[in-house]
This record gives sequence, structure tokens and C-alpha cells, in this order.
Amino acid sequence: MLKDLITIGLGGALLAKEKVEKELGELVDKGKLNKEEAQSFIDKAKVKGEEEEKEFKAHLKEVIKETFEEMGIATKEDIKTLIKEMKK
Repeated sequence: MLKDLITIGLGGALLAKEKVEKELGELVDKGKLNKEEAQSFIDKAKVKGEEEEKEFKAHLKEVIKETFEEMGIATKEDIKTLIKEMKK
């Protein structure tokens, strides 16, 4: 389910990117924007998107960690500790 949500989000982002690039291309064709300005806009949007992706991943990771803790699910670290204790 989580994978599906991420895939849907990425699909939506790609569609939005294509739409923006198409609109910018039309503005360039009409002479309302030059190619450098259009590329600058795309570059800034890409950087912003990458920053937001990092923030989203960090938040998602924290939410998953909290959920696992609330559910009492063992982490890798918990299992490693248990194995070490069993070997003693």
C-alpha cells in the first residue's frame, strides 16, 4: 500500500512536470519568456522538489518508526541485541 501511494505521488509529480514544461515551452514560443528564463524556472522547481522529497522521506521515516514503536514491533537493533544476549 505504501509503495502504491509513493508510486501515485511520483506519477502525479511527473505529470505536473510535463505540464509545466509544456506551458513554459508555449510561453517561449509566444515570446513571453526566453529559454534561459524557462530553464531557470525549471531548475529552481527541481531543486525545490528535491528539498521537499528529502523532507517528506525524513518525515515518513519518523512516522513509520513511531508506528512500529507503538505497535511493539522489534527493530533490527532490538533483534541484534537479543541475539547478543542469547549468545552469552
